[in-house]
Amino acid sequence: MMMRRFVQGLTLGGYLLVAGMASAADLKITGIPEDSDLYKAVGAGSLLAEQSAEGATPSPQEVVAAAQADYGRLLAVLYDEGYFGPVVKITLDGVDAAAIPPVQPPRQISRAVIAITPGPQFRFGGTKIAPIAQGTELPEGFATGQTASLGVLKETVSSGISGWRDQGHAKAKLEDQTLTARHSERTITADLRLAPGPKLRFGALSVKGNRDVRTERILEIAGLPVGQVFSPNELRRAQARLRRAGAFNAVALIEADTIGPNDTLPIMAQITEAPPRRLGFGAELSTTEGLTLSTFWLHRNLLGGAERLRLEAEVKGIGGSTGGTDYKLAARFERPATFNADTDFYALAKIEQLDEVNFFSRQLDLEAGIERLANENRTYTLGVGLRTAETRDAFGTNKYTLLTLPLSAEFDYRDNSLNATDGYYLKASLTPFIAIDGADNGLRSYVDGRVYKTFGTARPVTFALRGQLGSVYGPALSVAPADYLFYSGGGGTVRGQPYQSLGVDLGGGNIVGGRSFLGVSAEARVTVTNKIGIVGFADAGYIGAEEFYDGSGEWQSGAGLGLRYATGIGPIRLDVGVPTSGPKTNENFQVYIGIGQSF
Repeated sequence: MMMRRFVQGLTLGGYLLVAGMASAADLKITGIPEDSDLYKAVGAGSLLAEQSAEGATPSPQEVVAAAQADYGRLLAVLYDEGYFGPVVKITLDGVDAAAIPPVQPPRQISRAVIAITPGPQFRFGGTKIAPIAQGTELPEGFATGQTASLGVLKETVSSGISGWRDQGHAKAKLEDQTLTARHSERTITADLRLAPGPKLRFGALSVKGNRDVRTERILEIAGLPVGQVFSPNELRRAQARLRRAGAFNAVALIEADTIGPNDTLPIMAQITEAPPRRLGFGAELSTTEGLTLSTFWLHRNLLGGAERLRLEAEVKGIGGSTGGTDYKLAARFERPATFNADTDFYALAKIEQLDEVNFFSRQLDLEAGIERLANENRTYTLGVGLRTAETRDAFGTNKYTLLTLPLSAEFDYRDNSLNATDGYYLKASLTPFIAIDGADNGLRSYVDGRVYKTFGTARPVTFALRGQLGSVYGPALSVAPADYLFYSGGGGTVRGQPYQSLGVDLGGGNIVGGRSFLGVSAEARVTVTNKIGIVGFADAGYIGAEEFYDGSGEWQSGAGLGLRYATGIGPIRLDVGVPTSGPKTNENFQVYIGIGQSF
């Protein structure tokens, strides 16, 4: 945004105030039309212009250093735009910046001028790169008649080398290049010659830098396919697996400089281990859920093989309006690369009390299973669990014990999980359960899907749409596990409506959860400045007594406006919603505060 203001300022008046100098000074760029793309590119690439942006306060010494550095930077900009015979002169109060000693700058600088004579713009007269691997995609700009950009030449070489590396030629390189300039025609002919080198296979993976994590476990976690044809994608996947394990602060997989025996390429894993133990505390204050206090203890390398053990405790709902106080104690053990490099083992135990608006539950969960990470975007889980609980709702008190088989699939193709502007997210979970005591057999299902699309660049607008679908199949409503049923209302479903305000009304003020749930949310997120955005939203939720949606239940809806303030860890969210339809409540509006977008 600062650079954009700089360019606009020059376009309107030709001058810009340079803040922080001894007296008011002007910066001027001459020799280039102010409405040209080249003018904008020069402004964007200049350190002197950056120091002239709104709010900057450089000293005269910093201005001199920036001006001297700009010679090389602006030449690179001009070369990238196809100008190969430019003249650049930068003066500060009429003195060539290159002649001013940086250690003895003037006491003040009143005027800065960047004078550019770009010369003729060259275009490609002929282009050739060979040999290239089948399927290699070259830049569109590398063609006769296109601007002879130095950046395009570099990108073309990079694409050609990457094409060969993707087919196993790890040592592909640029062997020769011939650039011929024809000044009379203002063209450059480019002839690039690549040397693919032999097709290589992955050699042995060595490990350096580990102290507490065993080498054999690092090899298992990396999962590098030793003996198979070299692949940059496999190299990246191995590095991602090691980082995902959580036991290392830094991981680098380094290719050997020389080819090994039998056309193999040895790889070295350079590891920096993370501190094995970590202790954390948290506190969160919500206008609806009240105060939440939490703590955890984490061991990243419990048994020497990057096993993780996390113990946590949480107290939630202190002083809130979502029922009473909730408590949770949990332990979770994870072992990466248990069955193969992309399949982890987990085991958990959890004791929890939920004192909600319409039901009360105490439960114990024991579960073990596997988590399959197909790639960085897709995750699958399969587990087996035992749940025993005592619940109380409008139907009375119920004690049950269930054998569960939790299954889930998650697809996360968002560009940013806390502030998505493009892509989609989908998570589906199925939990078949067999009643050992106190309930009937059944199946709980839940699907959460989200789509994001952004339009515009200066002040982009992001449209976000979310759909939720839930069902409890099998047991009758009166004997279904109370903590498996669905409610609507609150920040996760319908903003503007009180928390869990919509369920199945039994009459006499008695409400229980429903066996079917449908939720729809839509947002329009408008960027106002680099830090501030506004959001308009509308939510709707449906709860029914039936197992699957048939329209016989009841809907509620809410709408409102929100404010977003961007931070390094995600936007701070403030939403104010009002009810727009559904059963009447005693509350006219709801306020929600948090970090990250609402979905």
